[in-house]
Amino acid sequence: MSERPGGLTPGDPLGGGAPPTEREGGLWSGTAGYTSAAPPGAGGPAPASAVAPGGRPVLAGWWRRAGAQIIDGVIISIGAAVVLAVFAALGATADTDGGVAAVVVAGLLAVLAFSIVALLYAPFLMARTNGQTLGRMATGIRVIRADGQRMSFGYAVLREVLVKALLIGVVASATIGIAWLLDVLWPLWDEENRALHDFVVNTRTIVD
Repeated sequence: MSERPGGLTPGDPLGGGAPPTEREGGLWSGTAGYTSAAPPGAGGPAPASAVAPGGRPVLAGWWRRAGAQIIDGVIISIGAAVVLAVFAALGATADTDGGVAAVVVAGLLAVLAFSIVALLYAPFLMARTNGQTLGRMATGIRVIRADGQRMSFGYAVLREVLVKALLIGVVASATIGIAWLLDVLWPLWDEENRALHDFVVNTRTIVD
């Protein structure tokens, strides 16, 4: 594993290279590799492998991020199934005509159940753990704000819901999924392992 200029060490060998000259003195300077003091999520007890020389956090690699997203997706799907089962139980005694109307209602309830779980799951956990979800805990990574502020519920909603889900989702629907694919793959060649949504909200994913 090689260390990038400025002390930020990539989580995997993909990407790399020296930062552009105009970036020197920005993210690559400071006592913790950021333009301000080290984010709270990057401090505290941490294994030696999670801190590069100079106390700078190690950027999480693409495989860890992908693994966390898969785990979180499974958890959200299970949660949505539970919520849908509750909806079905509450409506079990209701009179239905069956047919197309029943299929449409079932589809709408499924979308509603998935949306409820997806909109609350990540922001709630990230606010409680300062940047982690169950998937990120399992893969040993954390999302931090580059300005050093704590990951609040509102900021997590901004990142996970408004930008990552809605903005990227709308653009992806207009580009036949290309925007979503680029968002997922962008950390592979970005010098700071950022996805496209990280650029919008100025966040980084580090090894916890």
